[in-house]
Amino acid sequence: MGFEKRVLVTGAGGFIGHRLVRRLLSDGVDTVCLLRYTSSGRHGLLDTLPKDLRGGYRAVLGDLRDPAAVAEAAEGCGTILHLGALIGIPYSYRSPGEVLEVNAGGTLNVLNAARESGAHVVVTSTSEVYGTARTVPITEDHPLGAQSPYAASKIAADQLALSFHRSYGIPVTILRPFNTYGPGQSQRAVIPTIMAQALRSDSIELGSLEPRRDFLYLDDTVAGFLAAMRTRAAVGRVVQLGTGEDVSIGELAAMAQEVLGTSLPVVSTGERKRPPKSEVMRLIASPERAAELLGWRPETTLRQGLEATAQWFRSLGERLTHRGYVL
Repeated sequence: MGFEKRVLVTGAGGFIGHRLVRRLLSDGVDTVCLLRYTSSGRHGLLDTLPKDLRGGYRAVLGDLRDPAAVAEAAEGCGTILHLGALIGIPYSYRSPGEVLEVNAGGTLNVLNAARESGAHVVVTSTSEVYGTARTVPITEDHPLGAQSPYAASKIAADQLALSFHRSYGIPVTILRPFNTYGPGQSQRAVIPTIMAQALRSDSIELGSLEPRRDFLYLDDTVAGFLAAMRTRAAVGRVVQLGTGEDVSIGELAAMAQEVLGTSLPVVSTGERKRPPKSEVMRLIASPERAAELLGWRPETTLRQGLEATAQWFRSLGERLTHRGYVL
């Protein structure tokens, strides 16, 4: 299984999606991008691609909830890299119905399109499906335990994909990255939050400093997607991408400041974006199945990834504010 015909990327204008498209185009792969329509005509982070790559993909404007738009985008594609989703956990508390429609319903539309074409579908999952780790490191056999409507919607999407594989023989791989970070990530995530404040404020305000996460650098995540789409070994399987190491948010803030050369006070506000019973306290991956099935292991240490991310934040100049950045 390789680059059959052309490749469709849903969620192509997002943080991971745009970097994946960049790699595909650089490798000479015929690439289609399903992008949500906006009146501005922008293509999200795809607008930041190098000039020689910006015209290299075919854009289909539509919504994952529209079966016709998904079918149009998938026509003639041998592989679908399905990254499109609503990913804001706080938003999922306010609009659980919309999150379910996009994440589970959109995945259903992708699977139906693949059922017609026979395309290999790589579905993007999330470590949030486990809830707080019961045993560590977390393996793919760890019990699922949604602690947010977002996590529940992703469990539904994963199970739909696996059911289509078992019922209709569609080649499906569930790829489950842990906390991806790197250049281009929005300020909703913790590392951009820390770095933006460190460079533009007098202190760093965070919620709880206790949760622990396994942080995976963006280029390693992209390499995992490329490995998954190139091999049959992971078809019908769940494969997670992670480093096997975790840090607390407090430790992360200290390391980020070392990289940036700042020494601001870190203030825990105690404010939670999640209800108390929804807080996931620890996520740490076992990368062994990815190594076995995909030949994949992360190549970037947390410190190296933070250094690359810090360099990108510094390059923003006046576009950087204490709340994030403006492209």
